[in-house]
Amino acid sequence: MKSVAEQLDLIQRGAVDLFSREELRKKIQKSIDTGVPLKIKAGFDPTAPDLHLGHTVLIQKLKHFQDLGHEVLFLIGDFTGMIGDPTGKSETRKPLTQEDVARNAETYKAQIFKILDPAKTRVVFNSAWLSTLTSYDFVRLASQLTVARMLEREDFKKRFDSQQPISIHEFLYPLIQGYDSVALAADLELGGTDQLFNLLMGRELQRAAGQEPQVVMTMPLLEGLDGVNKMSKSLGNTIGITDSADDIYGKVLSVSDTLMFRYYELLSDLPIEEVRELKAAMERGEVHPKEVKKRLALELTARYHGPYEAARAEENFERVFQRHGLPDDLPEVDLPAGGDPVWIPKLLVDAGLVTGTGEARRLIKQQAVTIDGDKVTSEEQTVPAQDEILVKVGKRRFCKVRFIEMND
Repeated sequence: MKSVAEQLDLIQRGAVDLFSREELRKKIQKSIDTGVPLKIKAGFDPTAPDLHLGHTVLIQKLKHFQDLGHEVLFLIGDFTGMIGDPTGKSETRKPLTQEDVARNAETYKAQIFKILDPAKTRVVFNSAWLSTLTSYDFVRLASQLTVARMLEREDFKKRFDSQQPISIHEFLYPLIQGYDSVALAADLELGGTDQLFNLLMGRELQRAAGQEPQVVMTMPLLEGLDGVNKMSKSLGNTIGITDSADDIYGKVLSVSDTLMFRYYELLSDLPIEEVRELKAAMERGEVHPKEVKKRLALELTARYHGPYEAARAEENFERVFQRHGLPDDLPEVDLPAGGDPVWIPKLLVDAGLVTGTGEARRLIKQQAVTIDGDKVTSEEQTVPAQDEILVKVGKRRFCKVRFIEMND
């Protein structure tokens, strides 16, 4: 194992809250002395089946602990997922069904091992112990917390002050998350900054159960492609880890020069000293920002698609955007020839470039659609159903549409 100081340097990279550094130092020293790895817990409610880079901030930190020789407890909240943590929400979340939870949990398991080492990861489901609790156990658990303490949580307080409803079952969520730490005897729990209240609850319940309280550490919420709001699928500013290699590479290159160093700190495996050297070299004008960004894009694309696909995505990007060529895997779609001219919004749907004509109209208004290199300027525009055309939507979506005679 690395020394205490070396471990602390890596563990604290990018972290926001740490309760407390001294407690963590003692736990690490004990781990070194006894040869027993620390139990590092992070909980994920399977509410969304596809992870994006914002989710991977925590997973990357878990990897740091694995690299240091500690045990990662990747907790899938199949029980708590049916309650729904209201953190950051102004209203009660709709609970997931058991089918939703089971389906999403399997997707999470498949995706996390793009980062974590499966041999060093223990995937646990909190239904294993929560489903065995009796009503008496739940009442006894609830007796350990007052309503006043619960209303210290900012989102609950806001809803209470504005007379918005708070369901009783929502108060159970922090208690149950804290009880997970008791059941697992966690040494450290990791979460986002919006989870701080829940994480601290684990310390209280462990202390009440006679356990040594866990250290609590929070990581920041990663900004999305807009550079302002946290990465969120609802805002459309995400880089999904299941996105294509071309999309991951291109999207990373689109982040601002300032934001890319935050991505480096929170997502990259590059040692933090080298990140700082890169930033200093860029600020001195010794290296172009685009080259620094390309290095990050290549690393993150390779993480999810392998080095070969990452190199291909880099070459593809340069061909399309720097040399104004076409991607080497240009998709082709055959549509029936003849008949009336084809309405372009419908053409985009049929070619699989958009999900509906409403999205197509919006993109045309934004002048983001071209046919054979010419911008489409009207939502009512049509094209003849003959020959073949090159359709481009946005910066990265291409398709060759061939109008051919179809057999009955």
